[in-house]
Amino acid sequence: MNAAKVGAKVTVVIGDTHIPVTADRGGYIDVRIVNPGLGPGWHDVQLVTGDASATARVQVIGDDVTFGIVSDIDDTILSTWLPRLFIAAWNSLILTEQARQAVPGMARMYQRLLAENPGSPIIYVSTGAWNTYPMISRFIARHGIPAGAMLLTDWGPTNTGWFRSGVDHKRRCLRELARDLPDIAWLLVGDDGQHDPDLYAEFAALQPRHVRARAIRQLTPGEHALAHGLPMEVPDSDKQWEPEKAPEVRAPDGDGLADQLAEIL
Repeated sequence: MNAAKVGAKVTVVIGDTHIPVTADRGGYIDVRIVNPGLGPGWHDVQLVTGDASATARVQVIGDDVTFGIVSDIDDTILSTWLPRLFIAAWNSLILTEQARQAVPGMARMYQRLLAENPGSPIIYVSTGAWNTYPMISRFIARHGIPAGAMLLTDWGPTNTGWFRSGVDHKRRCLRELARDLPDIAWLLVGDDGQHDPDLYAEFAALQPRHVRARAIRQLTPGEHALAHGLPMEVPDSDKQWEPEKAPEVRAPDGDGLADQLAEIL
């Protein structure tokens, strides 16, 4: 097992440009750098530290892009049929993509939407741990789900509790996407197993010009029971976000969501 290198000095190499960065306390590199001239599309950049190096894929989004997709992962594009309390441990310990089931129709929906909007990004925002990145990458490739940047988190205790707040992580990611890509209006895709409907409604009310529509996958009663012990959706709170905001559609799979989104998008 490879140990995290906290505070490691790393050089990001993009062509003739060398940018020194430092790994955070989890051993991850999370920095913003000025684009040295890469055109829109996918590119390989080098990460170099000491005698070791690695290649990272990055997507440059064109200035003329105005549409993008934000997608949850667990119960939105893949299903583990596990209680939510066990998902973090399962994802961290069982790192084989064959143990996951793809949600029907989601790959087709994402492929069509991105084909209709060339150059648009899909960003996966999840409370999953960073060590699941290789497994998720293999899973989406195996099932024809479009590749995209992943905004994951650390699993484990924080300074204030035993578990990290998934809601806070997703809320922060949405806020940063609105800041970093101000011209994009997002299709927010999630499921009704926990926080996504309330969180997306909140973001659509607070940042209306950054949300094109909201698509919520409806879990089966069995999946709901695994998510929170009841065979139905349980809202996070009694707060109702009623200002004019992007429309919401709901269906049990990607094909149902795609049919409804076709009338909106």
